[in-house]
Amino acid sequence: MTDKTTAQKTVLIVEDEHMLNEAYQVILATAGYKVLAAYDGKAALEMLEDESVSVDAILLDLRMPVLDGIGFLEAYQPLTRKNAPKIVVFSNFDMQKEIDQAYDLGADKYMLKAWASPKELTQLIKNLLNEK
Repeated sequence: MTDKTTAQKTVLIVEDEHMLNEAYQVILATAGYKVLAAYDGKAALEMLEDESVSVDAILLDLRMPVLDGIGFLEAYQPLTRKNAPKIVVFSNFDMQKEIDQAYDLGADKYMLKAWASPKELTQLIKNLLNEK
């Protein structure tokens, strides 16, 4: 088993728009992260139920079919988990009520998709994973 202190960090991207999901995968993989992908909150929950899957950060869209970001956070309950991954919620919309609710449910950061350059995205993930 790999030592977590030296292992490559893993980011789970939960985004229903396939082109965006794939773009985030390329951006984060190029930055040196191991990347996993889900296209809705239900698929992400199923992935995280697998004890062999270890995730350091989750990039979570707020608006998705099947199970949206808020539904994912309600089901996953990161605030009750020891060593929960860092969670960045994002959307193309300024949805202050949902953003506040996401923070209350355990999200660590919010990012507006349309304004995030690849450099800003990778810096956000890097900073988040370096926080104690």
